[in-house]
Amino acid sequence: MPRPRTTFHELTVGQVADRSGVAISALHFYERHGLIRSTRTPSNQRRYSRDTLRRVAFIRASQHVGISLAVIRDALDRLPSERTPTREDWAHLSMAWRAELDTRIAQLQALRDDLTECIGCGCLSLRVCHLTNPRDLLGREGPGARRLPPPAAP
Repeated sequence: MPRPRTTFHELTVGQVADRSGVAISALHFYERHGLIRSTRTPSNQRRYSRDTLRRVAFIRASQHVGISLAVIRDALDRLPSERTPTREDWAHLSMAWRAELDTRIAQLQALRDDLTECIGCGCLSLRVCHLTNPRDLLGREGPGARRLPPPAAP
């Protein structure tokens, strides 16, 4: 059922949800965490500016490639609030993440290649594998994944 229309420049939370494909609860979550903003009507209903649709699309795309909500929020805070962000605005933000994404891709490719080699030898044991852990040297360093880089700081 179509939702009631508001003024040309404002959208209800239901309209944003319908047009973005994002659940209303997710929009409320994004708002609580400072990713999107709304104003309130005299009856305390949320109203969103039309640029919220682009911001939600940006949030979803950024999450899809593994960017944290904190980093996304910092990026969105650098966008102009008085106008809809342009293609150049978005390009500038996404370029800042390119090096991080390239590093992740390289790590995933290395992990994929190491797993393929290990499984290919037939032993199926990382503890005694002569390729990835000769003489179980990594086991002497303590528990956990020793060949993976430490998690990134938040």
